[in-house]
Amino acid sequence: MGFFRKHIPRDPAADAPPAWAPAVERSLTFGIKNEAPEDEFKAAEQFCARNPPNAPKLLAYCDVDLIVEEGCKAWGLVVPQLSRFRGSITDVRSDSKGAPKVVEVKTDERCGDTCIMSNYPIMAGLYDIRGKQGVYFEVTVLKMGGVVAIGTACLPYPDFRFPGWNRLSAGLHLDDMQKFFEDPKGGRKYDRRLGAVKPGDVIGCGYEFASGVLFYTINGLRLADAFKGVYLPRARHDVYAAIGVGGPHANHLFVNFGGGDEENLFKWLPAREWSWRVEGHVGSLGGDSGGDEELPSYTAKTLWVLFVLILCRILVEFKLVDTTVDIVVLSAGVGNDIIGWTLLSLSVALVNVDASSGLSAL
Repeated sequence: MGFFRKHIPRDPAADAPPAWAPAVERSLTFGIKNEAPEDEFKAAEQFCARNPPNAPKLLAYCDVDLIVEEGCKAWGLVVPQLSRFRGSITDVRSDSKGAPKVVEVKTDERCGDTCIMSNYPIMAGLYDIRGKQGVYFEVTVLKMGGVVAIGTACLPYPDFRFPGWNRLSAGLHLDDMQKFFEDPKGGRKYDRRLGAVKPGDVIGCGYEFASGVLFYTINGLRLADAFKGVYLPRARHDVYAAIGVGGPHANHLFVNFGGGDEENLFKWLPAREWSWRVEGHVGSLGGDSGGDEELPSYTAKTLWVLFVLILCRILVEFKLVDTTVDIVVLSAGVGNDIIGWTLLSLSVALVNVDASSGLSAL
């Protein structure tokens, strides 16, 4: 054996571990029912090459306040600016405070392939997930005369492409029930329990934090894991809900992020628990665990890190980075921290000794 190892070259690829894949099923070369134009495939590749994924970021204070006030009802969908999008996106809610809410999406037969994104991420890399199992949302299909796709994506994403076709995006396409993750071809076969979509069917999309598993449900029944190990490490990504719509006929959908009334509660029962709601994760730096559990205390280290994050955000928003103000403010912050720790140490020393020793030390 030693002779062969010495004299016969070995292919390094033979010793390499198998490449990671989001799913074990083979990806088809062509779509079963619909194919996107070749020029749009090339345009999407060029878009992704020119626009790297956004780094995760903290929400603006006003957005965090809105999430605290409204919970899951703060989530909605952003109206696409594409001229090919022909339809409407409307929040359906009453005028009373605390009213339930779902988002209504309507498209007509002239609507071209469009990806509609949520206004806030449903998974945010910089925010806390303690006490959380995952996140989840549902789509009620009232009418599907064209193509509908349900999934997730990171910004920036080419909005003329369905979710699942390009970088950092997953999608279940309801015309052929194929699943896609960064797959511009024909997708992979999914759960055989899925049949043709009927009016009133509810399709859910969920993500488990611990395993990185993305899964789907239909009418409250959880299906097989669609993709495993996606969006990891979690801290690198802000992930948004993504809804794909297109012709050749009209579509009518209700999208529910957890703000629905008794008639629009999540069909998948576990998602009605706090541990699956988006509101306790996105916008939460303090690790609020929900319910009646004791809130975690803020240590001095946590407060210092929070102070630095807020200070840096202010400097960035006012375009003061690499200026004299930037240097002075950060230097003053560090100096203030050193003085504060010194005074705190002296105070602790005085408290922990008797009065006479403390006066002598002073």
